[in-house]
Amino acid sequence: MQTKTFDAVVIGAGPGGYVCAIRLAQLGKKTAIIELGELGGVCLNVGCIPSKALITASKRYSELGKLGAMGVKVAGAELDVPAMQAWKSGIVKKLTGGVGTLLKGNGVEVLRGRARFTRGPGAGKSGRIDVQHENGDVTAIEATDIVIATGSRPIQVPGFAFDAKHILDSTGALALAEVPKHLVVIGGGYIGLELGGTFGRLGGGVTVVEAMPQLLPGFEADIVRLVERRLRAHGATILTETKAKGWQKRDDGRVDCIVTDKSGADQVIPCDAILVTVGRRPNSEDLGLGIAGVALDERGFIRVDAKRATVVPGIWAIGDVVGNPMLAHKASAEGEVVAEAIAGHKVVFEPRAIPAIVFTDPEIGAVGLSESEAVAKGRKVKTGKYPFAGLGRAMTTGETDGFVRVIIDADTTEILGVQIVGPEASDLIAEAGLAMEMGALALDVGLTIHGHPTLAEALMEAAKAAIGQAIHQLNR
Repeated sequence: MQTKTFDAVVIGAGPGGYVCAIRLAQLGKKTAIIELGELGGVCLNVGCIPSKALITASKRYSELGKLGAMGVKVAGAELDVPAMQAWKSGIVKKLTGGVGTLLKGNGVEVLRGRARFTRGPGAGKSGRIDVQHENGDVTAIEATDIVIATGSRPIQVPGFAFDAKHILDSTGALALAEVPKHLVVIGGGYIGLELGGTFGRLGGGVTVVEAMPQLLPGFEADIVRLVERRLRAHGATILTETKAKGWQKRDDGRVDCIVTDKSGADQVIPCDAILVTVGRRPNSEDLGLGIAGVALDERGFIRVDAKRATVVPGIWAIGDVVGNPMLAHKASAEGEVVAEAIAGHKVVFEPRAIPAIVFTDPEIGAVGLSESEAVAKGRKVKTGKYPFAGLGRAMTTGETDGFVRVIIDADTTEILGVQIVGPEASDLIAEAGLAMEMGALALDVGLTIHGHPTLAEALMEAAKAAIGQAIHQLNR
């Protein structure tokens, strides 16, 4: 068995792991990264990037019919799903190849295989990991610091085991070579609505089954209503307070999904496939964490402190495997913090706010507290709201649904949260995140001169409205 020694080793090459490894190498640490699958992890290969590619393609396709109002006549448009999938795969290949180039360029050694602790750091010894390669060979890795960045995987619903044919997880849905004539989506969270909306816009029938009283639990009702309305406009059926009970094959090759509503009545929904998106669970098993002494919580997430250090000195953890919010950008930020902590810098992971983005139609971007959350924390609040319907730039794009809402402290006018639903919300929320990170007051944003005509003016107008200084709408 070959043995290699490093200053630091990262397990998992997703958005948290590869960022951490690059930063470690930049800080002078001899670094290796271990990955069982493809570089870039779930996000680049079967998550964030490929899903947004298909979402974008589906939106462009569905918008063709709207161009007539702008004087642009479109005829003979055809949907070529294999070509769409090839385009998506090309993007993924380019990005994952870029990760490999960055790792190599920064001097990070990439080891392919399954990692398992055989000894944790301590008593003057380095931690030890065995890496089992695909050909059966094993390489022993020793390092003073080890970072766990193994991510998460979809939760399976009892009775709905994934088979990549009838019962799909998000990975299976992203690889479909044709649009299902009818797709049942179990789970009305962001993944279910992003993918369900995609196939709806491409012409497929969609039924969303959600156990809670509303879709996107955790978001304000007025935001959810806009998304729900657009889903229904594309032909989707939405069943809330409804639970998936089971499924069965049909003689015609399709399947029946059996659901139960809040009254206890069963309903049979014929469909081509069932997409299960009810959440994700940490990849914390089969790593030998017990041998290393790493502590887990009751749901299998690794316990860490503000530096993302575990209870074992020299072992760190970042990303989905440490818990919510399970977001790629949060994992990347944690990766940089851990790298700098290992290098001896005085750092902690303590962001004021982490943006949440949902690529539905319309998009949602949120950062900080909602009004109800702020009130629950005992804050006295004021809000300012500005609709995209009043914005010239929104009119010129044909996308006027939605609004920006700014929540502020009523006494200090500090911005506590911002919610955006509408065109380009995923990009617009970045300004709000920066404002909150810098402790901005509503007037700071209101006095910042925004370019005209732009969608970003809506944030300026909402901030002014929160302090009673609205110009382009009546103050309330």
